[in-house]
Amino acid sequence: MSIGLDHDHEPRRRRSFFTSIRGSFLTGLVVIAPIGLTMWLIWSVVGWIDGWVLPFVPGRFRPENYIGINLRGVGVIIFLVFTVVVGWLAKGLIGRSLIRWGENLVDRMPVVRSVYNGLKQIAETVFAQTDTSFDRACLVEYPRRGIWAIAFVSTKAKGEIERKIPADEGKVSVFLPTTPNPTSGFLLFVPESEIIELDMSVEDAAKLVISAGLVYPNKNQVAPVELPNRAAE
Repeated sequence: MSIGLDHDHEPRRRRSFFTSIRGSFLTGLVVIAPIGLTMWLIWSVVGWIDGWVLPFVPGRFRPENYIGINLRGVGVIIFLVFTVVVGWLAKGLIGRSLIRWGENLVDRMPVVRSVYNGLKQIAETVFAQTDTSFDRACLVEYPRRGIWAIAFVSTKAKGEIERKIPADEGKVSVFLPTTPNPTSGFLLFVPESEIIELDMSVEDAAKLVISAGLVYPNKNQVAPVELPNRAAE
């Protein structure tokens, strides 16, 4: 009888051992994966910038000619210094004159003009140091009544769009990102009364979108949101 019990306990001990090993492996993977992916991403981006910048650098200025090894990140440093110098020159009178002359030249080229103006507008929107970035997260009813989606308030609707939307109140433009890629999405123009501003930050809302609802902000920092009752309408 005791022999049979010993045989029964042996597989259980083995299963418990392998279960513990598997749990430890998954825990370690959760710890290592974000660190490893972050380091890999930084390493890849630095290598990509180096590969794009270094071909334009004369050979006599490259550090491998003096120390014998190719240092990763030299192209990034050169790019940063070059960008700062160009920005400093562009603020001066001579720099503004050169930029104006170059843009007048580009305006005479039909295809190049369209591409340049589009890229310039995108760059000014993304990198300009103004208050045009997303500063509020909100909820909007999309794609139909009763279904709510996270969006980001960008600016107030202006011009023809503001005039032609049949609503007496103010209208705002919101960006509704897709999951799990928040760089794509939809631009919506919504009356201000139909959006619900969230207490969570834009960063927390972006994490919620990217993780498909798995990474939720700290509940202690987020006040409960009351959704309007549309059933009465």
